[in-house]
Amino acid sequence: MNRLGNQLREEIANLIMRHEVKDPRVNEFLTINRVEVVKDLSCAKVYVSSFLDDASVERGVKGLQSAAGFIQSTIAKKVSIYRFPKLTFVADFSMKEGYKMVQKLNALENESRQIEISQNEQDAREDQE
Repeated sequence: MNRLGNQLREEIANLIMRHEVKDPRVNEFLTINRVEVVKDLSCAKVYVSSFLDDASVERGVKGLQSAAGFIQSTIAKKVSIYRFPKLTFVADFSMKEGYKMVQKLNALENESRQIEISQNEQDAREDQE
């Protein structure tokens, strides 16, 4: 299932990058993070993210969902499986949230470093006096 999910992720990403999905809401800044396929191949959840604003991601997901039939039929011609899953597109903001968290941690680390430098400078001045 993981291998099929990865293959579907790559195929969907390629369709987006080659501008084969004609819906104007879908653009090349959308990223397919992962695809979770159910064991019986009845459906697959496609997690979509971007560093664009949340509204743009939501619009892109709606565009992908409306083009799901086209995407399914295009990929089904390339992938030989006995049953092609119904694709459901979901906005995934975890990548952006993780990036924001890393930025906050870096800011805290820089602030801590600045406080330590200030403290060391103050200690050095006190030692000189």
